[in-house]
Amino acid sequence: MVDLDDAIVARLESHGETFEILLDPKVFDLVKQGKKFDIIDYMAVEDVFKNASKGTRPPEDKIKEAFGTEDIAEIAAKIVEKGEIQITAEQRKEMLEAKKQQVITYIAANAINPQTHTPHPPLRIQLALEEAKFHVDPFKPLEKEIDEAMKLLRPLLPIRFEKSRIAIKLNGSDYGRCYDDIIHYGLVEREEWAADGSWIGLMEIPAGLITEITDKLKHKTKGTASVKLVS
Repeated sequence: MVDLDDAIVARLESHGETFEILLDPKVFDLVKQGKKFDIIDYMAVEDVFKNASKGTRPPEDKIKEAFGTEDIAEIAAKIVEKGEIQITAEQRKEMLEAKKQQVITYIAANAINPQTHTPHPPLRIQLALEEAKFHVDPFKPLEKEIDEAMKLLRPLLPIRFEKSRIAIKLNGSDYGRCYDDIIHYGLVEREEWAADGSWIGLMEIPAGLITEITDKLKHKTKGTASVKLVS
């Protein structure tokens, strides 16, 4: 449940009355993406207000007249569907910055420079997007923001999304402490135990994450882990 300080207001005017609820900003991305979710999990307060900032409530008969129910989840869903979003300038600024960082992080992790087959550092992507005058919409689906960002980046940087297959080899004694880290990056397609007791796994991950997973496994195994590209 989101904190009150971080919540935004969804407002619906109906039947001569104003109805407001306090929500986690994430709910609007979920709505735009068409995803199913329990709206109660995203409400800062499980209540309907006439004026959320003052904490005043509309009359019960007005709620029933406008929504035909007293069920808070149904009422909140209708306000989100038919109402409008009210956010402060500071909230909008924070949402824009958070969305921009999501775009940069995703591209840095999933895209590479096809000339060198290495990932672009996040700062390079950020500076290129600033040069291209990329602007995010806090309520636009992340996938569409990423597509737009890539269109702007391609004239400025050699860049493309790419996945790579890698083979990981660990000493048997390191398998337990490293496996959770490995599956965080993707699905292990095939695995086996070698005659010497070592574990070998084959998996596909975003090409931009090869350096990250290699460094993490080398650190955890004191340099004994092996990560190799598989053609």
